[in-house]
Amino acid sequence: MNIAPDPAHQRACEAIDLAHAADPKRSDGESSERVYADRIASWIGRLVDNPSPELVIAARAQHLERWTIPRSSYPMDRAGYHRWRTAVQQRQGERARELLIGAGCVPDLANRVALLVSKRAPRDDADGQALEDAACLVFLANELEPFVAAHDYDRSKLIAITAKTWAKMSPKARDLAASIPLPPALADVVRQATRA
Repeated sequence: MNIAPDPAHQRACEAIDLAHAADPKRSDGESSERVYADRIASWIGRLVDNPSPELVIAARAQHLERWTIPRSSYPMDRAGYHRWRTAVQQRQGERARELLIGAGCVPDLANRVALLVSKRAPRDDADGQALEDAACLVFLANELEPFVAAHDYDRSKLIAITAKTWAKMSPKARDLAASIPLPPALADVVRQATRA
């Protein structure tokens, strides 16, 4: 997915990718954040015709420097997870704004990207929904299988988790999710979740 040929927008994407490169966690020889950003951007390209520059840049900035706030720095319970996620999202938005301003982007664009990256867009915001859709599709396509392997959840718990993901998605994202190849057991979990 290419961005409009605005030099400041291009510099912003380059600055974001440079920040991703510092992620110590690797995936397929790349920083995990860069791999995640590429996956989000790829799904945005399938979800949205002619995405705005703000959406394109926000797609690249997903999980921006998330590794700087370790999950272990918060209690390892549900409340701790939510506090950690809120702190991470707030920092991501602030950092995205900082990188965009540094790249020469206008403040309105930088503020809009920060809003999207920090997950503070209103529920009816089309760009915010597109980012949510892309995150859900990445989870189903790339993260569900390792997630299941890492957790000792029974089938009903997995169906409930997947149903929550499904509930966040737009109809178009659900249609795209149907094309994701999954192992038979996980495909059945998704089928059951869509009926929940």
